[in-house]
Amino acid sequence: MAQQHTTSLRLRLRYRFDHLVSGGTTALIGWLALACLAVVVPASMVLVWSDRAAPATLSGRLTAVWASVGQTLKIGGAVGSPLYVLASVSLALVALLFVSTLVSLITTGINRRIMSLRLGHSTVLETRHTVVLGWSDQVFPVIGELVAANANQRRSAIAVLAPQDKVWMEDEISTRVGDSGRTRIICRNGSTTDPAELCRVSPRTAKAVLVLPPTGDTGDAHVVKTLLALDAAAPGSGEGEAVVVAAVRDSRNHMTARLAAGPTGHVLCVDDIVARLLVSTARQPGLSLIYSELLDFEGDEFYPVAAEGLVGRTFGEALLSFATSSAVGLLHTDGSVTLNPDPRAAIGPADRIIVISQDDDTAVRADVASHVEEDAIVTAGPRIARAERLLLLGWNRRAPLVIEQLGQYVSPGTTLDVVALGEYAATRGARPVPATRSARPVPATRSARPVPATRSARPVPATRSARPVPATRGARAVTAARSRLEVSFHDGDITDPLTLAKLDVPSYDSLIVIGETEPAASASASVSACGSASDTPVAPHAPVTDPEARADDRTLVTLLHLRAIGDAAQRELALTTEMSDDGNRLLAPARGGADFIVSGRLISLLMTQISESPYLAEVFEELFRAEGHEFHLKPAADYVRAGHEVSFATAVESARRRRECAVGYRLRARSATGPDYGVRINPDKRRRIRFSEEDWLIVLAES
Repeated sequence: MAQQHTTSLRLRLRYRFDHLVSGGTTALIGWLALACLAVVVPASMVLVWSDRAAPATLSGRLTAVWASVGQTLKIGGAVGSPLYVLASVSLALVALLFVSTLVSLITTGINRRIMSLRLGHSTVLETRHTVVLGWSDQVFPVIGELVAANANQRRSAIAVLAPQDKVWMEDEISTRVGDSGRTRIICRNGSTTDPAELCRVSPRTAKAVLVLPPTGDTGDAHVVKTLLALDAAAPGSGEGEAVVVAAVRDSRNHMTARLAAGPTGHVLCVDDIVARLLVSTARQPGLSLIYSELLDFEGDEFYPVAAEGLVGRTFGEALLSFATSSAVGLLHTDGSVTLNPDPRAAIGPADRIIVISQDDDTAVRADVASHVEEDAIVTAGPRIARAERLLLLGWNRRAPLVIEQLGQYVSPGTTLDVVALGEYAATRGARPVPATRSARPVPATRSARPVPATRSARPVPATRSARPVPATRGARAVTAARSRLEVSFHDGDITDPLTLAKLDVPSYDSLIVIGETEPAASASASVSACGSASDTPVAPHAPVTDPEARADDRTLVTLLHLRAIGDAAQRELALTTEMSDDGNRLLAPARGGADFIVSGRLISLLMTQISESPYLAEVFEELFRAEGHEFHLKPAADYVRAGHEVSFATAVESARRRRECAVGYRLRARSATGPDYGVRINPDKRRRIRFSEEDWLIVLAES
């Protein structure tokens, strides 16, 4: 049976209108003219016939209708001989044509200019502004911190250049950053590796240029090309007033990027910094909170202050010369920095004192030496280091650096068990995680037992790499590990609860979870290696294009299982976690105040701090160098009498006698309570505190 089709009047009229429009310009003008006359002429007749003052004769009324139509259509409506009327209408049409053409040209020019501005191809005419080159998730914390840093300035500007749509970038920044206050954010479209397009953000007149590393395997190469393009666009930019700050992910590309940045450019290596902080925080839980406080512009920061009244005196005296600020080093005239100098070191006339303070105007001189209580100072001997059991879950390009750093700090006899996917563990000759008699997703005390170190621990040839990187770095990590650290590699999927159930996780002194991607080939191998105790396959994860996002997803799954293990064992796991996206940290199933090293946000904060205060590059290099000075969390009872109220100045004096700088403390009772989680940086030295045996003092000391 033929199908009956019914078409509404609205659809038929729309179809005829579309057909009319598609007929071309001439047909469209003709139909529009007829439509206009069909409306104007009847309306004019109604006006004339309803007018009481209208002529009485038909010819007079028709003449009035003509005059009304002519005035409405702007063609004159003159009355007279036919030749006169024709000439009048012709002149009116010619004038209308020229005026319409002029208006059209002006409108087209304005539209082109608006479109050009929307494309972001115009040049930024600013001075002393900050230039951000590149686009990634790091752009949002960078801009947010720059806005916070410029909050007390009358006029400031941030120019962003990236190969993205200008309007889209402005919308994203407005949504993710929020109110920018007095800071104007200017976005421009263009390639950061093209010198001509780099000039759109005026790098020559900027006070700082930040080069963000894009995501992907070619991100470091893009940073190097951007630095070379910047030198071509603004020759000598690395030697001028502008501060150039960049970051690369892989330490193998660090030297190349430093050469491209020039002698005065600053290039951060994400892998080295993250590995160092992972190890430091694993050894001293809570350390990540301290660095977050010091690197965030909303908290206490590093400031150089003039040494007025302290010239010729010792640095030890300067420690007790600020009530609400903490002296931690000296900034010399040549730009060099000395952190935690000898307390007997004299302060030179051109030296500036580096202090931790709430703001640059809060570092006010106030002698607090009179608040030191000698009878409350404790002289404790060095604590005996003991061997530890450490667990590293996951593997990425930073893992060999983590092992290398651990090998420099741990005590002899310390063991490290590494659990990674088969593809990574196979390069180390790892064995599968030993199965227990009763493997369950959440281990109970009876069935969980430690991984036997003797079964899987064996020497690893220095020439074999633990990942797809040059063997020299893997060999260096293993060489460092052999001196003090006994490393065992195990094949297993850290997101599989059966794998974690075969480990006695609560028995480890410290756990480190690092981001690990899941190669397609490794997924099945991991399941087969871990499925001996169960035939249930591991559900595959949803496909994610970004490797870092995929690694964070796997880390979140691992943290879920670790939380269940800790709850089952009724104990708190000493856990340090690496993540790439700060948004994922907020989703992490972890206790309040847990240690997270978020590489993206960490590098963004470091880059922003250096762009505002270039001398901090040397400060951070010292803090993140293995043989430099760093912050420590040490038992407060080793410095002052526990259970008694003492002034913080007393703790500062006790630390000074050990050649350390005390800058704060952490209270055990508040370690799980936000927003500070027991951490107090830079307290008033006149304030009295009662420390317990479990509280910590935050000191800057030699590594």
